[in-house]
Amino acid sequence: MGDSITEGTIVDLPVGPGDYVEADDVVVVLETDKVSVDVRAPEGGAVVEIMGEIDDVVEVGSGLFSLDTDAPPTVKSAEVSPTDEPASVAEPVAAPTPPPAAETMAAAPPPPPPAAPKAPPAAETKPPPAAAVAPMGGRVERRTKMSRMRQRVATRLKEAQNIGACLTTFQECDMGNLMELRSKYKDEFTKKHGVKLGFMSCFVKAATAALQEVPAINAVIDDETNEIVYREYCDISVAVASPTGLVVPVLRNTERMSFADVENNIALYGQKAKEGTLALDDMAGGTFTISNGGVFGSLMGTPIINRPQSAILGMHATKMRPVVTESGEIVARPMMYLALTYDHRLIDGREAVTFLKSIAEKINDPGRLLLDI
Repeated sequence: MGDSITEGTIVDLPVGPGDYVEADDVVVVLETDKVSVDVRAPEGGAVVEIMGEIDDVVEVGSGLFSLDTDAPPTVKSAEVSPTDEPASVAEPVAAPTPPPAAETMAAAPPPPPPAAPKAPPAAETKPPPAAAVAPMGGRVERRTKMSRMRQRVATRLKEAQNIGACLTTFQECDMGNLMELRSKYKDEFTKKHGVKLGFMSCFVKAATAALQEVPAINAVIDDETNEIVYREYCDISVAVASPTGLVVPVLRNTERMSFADVENNIALYGQKAKEGTLALDDMAGGTFTISNGGVFGSLMGTPIINRPQSAILGMHATKMRPVVTESGEIVARPMMYLALTYDHRLIDGREAVTFLKSIAEKINDPGRLLLDI
C-alpha cells in the first residue's frame, strides 16, 4: 500500500464466512490515511474466515481472510429460500381467522367509553405540551466516527498552520483572452488529442513557467538539517473530487508536458477518483499545489499549504466585473481572483508577488506561454 502506509482500518465487509466469491470480488475494504483500498479475492472460493471486524486496525502484511478454493459455488441456497416462503405463508392464513373474532368481540366492549365526553376538557389541555415537544425534533444531534483519511487531513492542515509562517497574497486576472482562445480551438483540440481543452491545463503550464522563474516557490525547508532543498523539476498536485472527498493526485514533470498531456492526465485521475482506483503512488510527492475552489462558486479564499510544500495557488470563480482599461474606459470583463498562500520562512513577499503576478500575466495573455515570456 505504499512505504508511508503502515496500517489501515477495516471499514466494510461486503461478504462474510460461508459466502462464495468469484475472483476479483471485494472481500474487505480498508481505509488508510490517504485512500480507500479494496482487497479482492485472488480466485473464486468460499470465505472460510475473516481476520477482523469493522473498525479493527490491521497492519500492512497481516492476513485479512482465508478462502476454500475447492468449495463449489453455492447456487442451491438461492433456490431453497423461495420454496420455504410459500409454506410460511400458508400457516398465517389459517391461524389469523380465529383471532379476528376474538378481536371483534373485544372491540364490542368499547362502546361504554363514549360516556367519557365529559373528559374532553382534559384532553384539550394536553395538546399544548405536544406542541412544545415538536420543536425539539429539530435539535437532533448525531455523531459519526472520523475516517482515517479525514483524521490525517485534519492533522496535516493543522501542521501547516503550526509549523509554517503562512501568508496569502492576491492578484486578479482577466480570463477573456483565454476563454476566447479555448472557444476558438476546443473542437480542433478535442479532435486531435481525444480530450477536452479546459482551463486547468493553462494554469498548470503558467504555474510551471512561474516556478522556473522563481525557484524559491518550488523549494522546501528540510527542518531536520536546516537546509533549503531546491527542486529542478515541477510536480504539481491538482485537487480532484472523489466519492470520499477531495484527493490530490500529482502531475509529474509538468515542465516536460504539453497542454494535451496535462489534460489527459487530469482526465485519467478524475476517472480513477470516481472509480475509487487511485493508487497511493498517484498522490505521493508534489512540489506545488493548485486548488480550484471556483468550481464550487468560491469568489475568494485563502488556501492552506499542502505540507511539506511551501506554497499553494488558489483559483476562484470567474465573474463579470467592471474594469478600467488603459484608455480609461469602463468595460465588463470576466475576472478571476487568484490567491497564493506561501511559507514566509522561506519565501519573501517580493518573490511571492512576482510569482503570482507572472501567472496572472500569462493568463491575461496566453501568448506569453507560447513565447516563454
